[in-house]
Amino acid sequence: MLYQQIERNKRKTIFLVFLFCLIVLGIGSSISYLSTGEVISGVILAAILLIIYVPATYMSATSQVLRMSGASEIRQEDHPQLYSIVEELTIAARLPMPKIYIVNDSAPNAFATGIKPEKGAVVFTTGLLERLNREELTGVVAHELAHIRNYDIRLMTICIALVGIIVFIGQIGSRLLFFGRGRRGSQKKMHPILALLAVLFVIFAPLAAQFVRLAVSRNREYLADATAVDFTRNPTGLIRALQKISTDNREVKHATAATASMYINQPFRRKRKKRNLFATHPPIESRIERLRNM
Repeated sequence: MLYQQIERNKRKTIFLVFLFCLIVLGIGSSISYLSTGEVISGVILAAILLIIYVPATYMSATSQVLRMSGASEIRQEDHPQLYSIVEELTIAARLPMPKIYIVNDSAPNAFATGIKPEKGAVVFTTGLLERLNREELTGVVAHELAHIRNYDIRLMTICIALVGIIVFIGQIGSRLLFFGRGRRGSQKKMHPILALLAVLFVIFAPLAAQFVRLAVSRNREYLADATAVDFTRNPTGLIRALQKISTDNREVKHATAATASMYINQPFRRKRKKRNLFATHPPIESRIERLRNM
């Protein structure tokens, strides 16, 4: 079952990349149509942006996330218990040993990064290490290794990169619409219905892309929780860890909107209680309930 889910994740990655690329090309053609009355130039420019930006983001994502979070790599002698837990679980999960990082932050949280298992890294805040006992920490480590095992990090990295392009192009298109640049000389060439559809696409495509990315993020958290229990055969540790993490009101200092979905729990205090379509994580209560039902 787990291997089937991993294969489904890989297929979903291909599908989402294709979907987001179509949205990028659609926005580019819509902006071009509204500005000049034709679509080819916009498609070409959007395609060039895709070819340059996505591979660059994909290859540098891990180092960027680690740098932004202020993470420092540790060795076995720096934190023997944490190293031992990671080592034991990687054997159980049949994963390569990831690099281990610690962030000096009082807010209890953790995340994983790396575009493939061989390049995996797990990151923990000092607040998490101080608050959790060994059983709870094992649950968190298993959850983060599950993200690596399930190729969630690759999927989310690609989603973040492509949504970033869509939002960027969408902002350009919205400004062109607002200021009315380039439309005076091309109004005769535009079909009114096509123009309306292009306007709606430019406005709503970035919003739709965000919905898709966040829905994917929430689904991945449920899967990682289930996979963590498959590794440890013990849901209690992860349940107690999630309870402790969710009751702490401190924010992760170096977390950003782009990296928030990678953490085990929403890193921003003000957004933790919001249960809407823009949430990066499912409610902790829902996650705990599913774990208890296991």
